[in-house]
Amino acid sequence: MAAKALPGGTFTMADDLTVTRMGYGAMQLAGPHVFGPPADRDAAVAVLREAVRLGINHIDTADYYGPYVTNQIIKEALHPYPDDLHIVTKVGALRDAEGNWPPALAPEQLRQAVSDNLDRLGLDVLDVVNLRVGGLDRPTPGSISEPFTVLAQLQQEGLIKHLGLSTVNAEQIAEAQSIAPIVCVQNFYNIANRADDGLIDSLAAQGIAYVPYFPLGGFSPLQSEELNAVATRLDATPMAVALAWLLQRSPNILLIPGTSSVAHLRENVTGAALTLPEDELTELNSIAS
Repeated sequence: MAAKALPGGTFTMADDLTVTRMGYGAMQLAGPHVFGPPADRDAAVAVLREAVRLGINHIDTADYYGPYVTNQIIKEALHPYPDDLHIVTKVGALRDAEGNWPPALAPEQLRQAVSDNLDRLGLDVLDVVNLRVGGLDRPTPGSISEPFTVLAQLQQEGLIKHLGLSTVNAEQIAEAQSIAPIVCVQNFYNIANRADDGLIDSLAAQGIAYVPYFPLGGFSPLQSEELNAVATRLDATPMAVALAWLLQRSPNILLIPGTSSVAHLRENVTGAALTLPEDELTELNSIAS
């Protein structure tokens, strides 16, 4: 059965990897603060099944969400997976007992993380593994050669099909590309936080996907007020406007909004179909920090 038409259509990340630009981020399937199990596991399962029913074939996850929770729920909800479903995961961090996110970039930690993702998702090979380098919203400068080389070796061993990066700068991207090709970069970016504008355009020219997280994160009160004003004029929600703006920003941008509610998932998909008029785009572009 052909996938349903979704906002933004599809993006081809590789010959064997075409994804819907409207994806789904599984982070919110875990408990509060992405720690522990969800309050309603059946609801979490229902959200994933609805995402696939709506035609979404791109799910973003990490084994350290929970930890372990989201991957276990994905397997429960969707395994055996549809042939066209692509699961993108991340390695490079852990969750400790206090709920912190310490880095886990040592070779043995990365190999264990890939093995754990395979086991908990019930897969023999992972479609895409992103190496997460920086903190929650900004890159940590420095060489990533050693950890990325480990992932490239695991790719050569047949455990990973494609590689990506998360929370990185342009220098780190170039360094990684000198080791192995990448298909995506996942960084903090939205209407008001646009430090990656040049990077997005550079990646688009190379056919590499850019996956922004925190589409409404880090806004000042004034920026939120301006976004709300545009949303009100368009009879839409601020989230819908933010997602629609990202889809119109560049054809290589993929969306992974997360939610633990079926109703909210449907709202995200419907809202992202909003077409922003030129005058509203101009106003939204002006609120960047």
